[in-house]
Amino acid sequence: MTPNYARTRRACYFYYVSAASVFCLPPMLFVTFQETYGIPYTLLGTLVAINFCTQFGIDLVFSFFSRFFNIKTTVRVMPLLTSLGLLIYALVPSLWPSHAYAGLVIGTVLFSVASGLGEVLISPTIAALPSDDPEGDMSKLHSLYGWGVFGVVVVSTIFFALFGAKNWMYLTLFFAFLPLISCFLYCISPIPSFDVSHGNETAAAVKHRHLGLALCVGCIFLGSAAENTMTNWISSYMEISLGIPKTVCDIVGLALFALLLGGTRSIYAKWGKNIWRVLLVGMAGAVVCYVVAGLSTNAIVALVACVLTGCCTSMLWPGSLILMEERMPHLGVAAYALMAAGGDFGASIAPQMLGIVVDSVAASEWGRELASSLALAPDQVGMKIGMLIAAVFPLLGVLLLFVVRRHFKRNLV
Repeated sequence: MTPNYARTRRACYFYYVSAASVFCLPPMLFVTFQETYGIPYTLLGTLVAINFCTQFGIDLVFSFFSRFFNIKTTVRVMPLLTSLGLLIYALVPSLWPSHAYAGLVIGTVLFSVASGLGEVLISPTIAALPSDDPEGDMSKLHSLYGWGVFGVVVVSTIFFALFGAKNWMYLTLFFAFLPLISCFLYCISPIPSFDVSHGNETAAAVKHRHLGLALCVGCIFLGSAAENTMTNWISSYMEISLGIPKTVCDIVGLALFALLLGGTRSIYAKWGKNIWRVLLVGMAGAVVCYVVAGLSTNAIVALVACVLTGCCTSMLWPGSLILMEERMPHLGVAAYALMAAGGDFGASIAPQMLGIVVDSVAASEWGRELASSLALAPDQVGMKIGMLIAAVFPLLGVLLLFVVRRHFKRNLV
């Protein structure tokens, strides 16, 4: 009797929605943490680095040692780690304020481990399920992350407006409860078997697959860099460079960005095809958006460019996975782990680079002179130059995609 995987698919979808809180909720609380517990912004920024470094480490572990894991058990335990991490994140600072930062670090490590496992295991789980439209299922899965971010931003903003940021721990406890639903669904659902071997291919086939996989990892690295630079900086850019209040920045900026991110992925899930062309248009569109955001002197035009980046970058991460699956099927969990590592590396390097650019330009003599000539503050000029430099990532992505097409045309699987 063939297992019914409908509930398994729903469990994966719900986990992607519920896990969105671990990415976008902490940055929304940084000001509150600084004011309430006196934690310096440098240490708060380190939490972001801990998040992505932990995920990157999990990705690498699974890349080389996936065959030593009980995949089905790991999938079922993963949501529990998310809930436990958010629980510690909420309770330790509230109950022991003198150890607030330690609690934030421990909570961050735990839910980051779960996030890393999710990136490595959820996509291959969806890919392993019987389906008439595997591309659509993958796109739908990743669209739900965008919808999750949108929901977290809206719910959090409304909560803070009604109850105040000082009650942030109750909101975090609410988000800690949601992954438990996914855990329950996993426990009562069949989990498909994964390929964790490396196969018995010829040397030529192995070489082709290794090079093809490396190119796909490069695509997801550059795509993730293009997406996450704007995700992490859109609110700050709007607040600093455009003079828009923070609450409006979160709703109009980040929420609309996430809405377009999730909406475009949903559209592709229903009607999309020709993933290489979609990736090319997305990369090229992201270049235009970053350049317009960096050069425009009109606040509305710059705002629209920032928000439209969500549409342009929406398919760059899941599209890279779809491209890999189309061109090199049956690669196994290790390949997904390497792809997740590439995505996480891009998500950590690119936003950090923009921050360095902003600080360096604002502190430099030529940056202050340029700001004075443009009647702008030094950090505003730094932010605009940072946006222009961020356009390099999708620009390199455009060039890489032509290399990818040439490689797979010459080396058909």
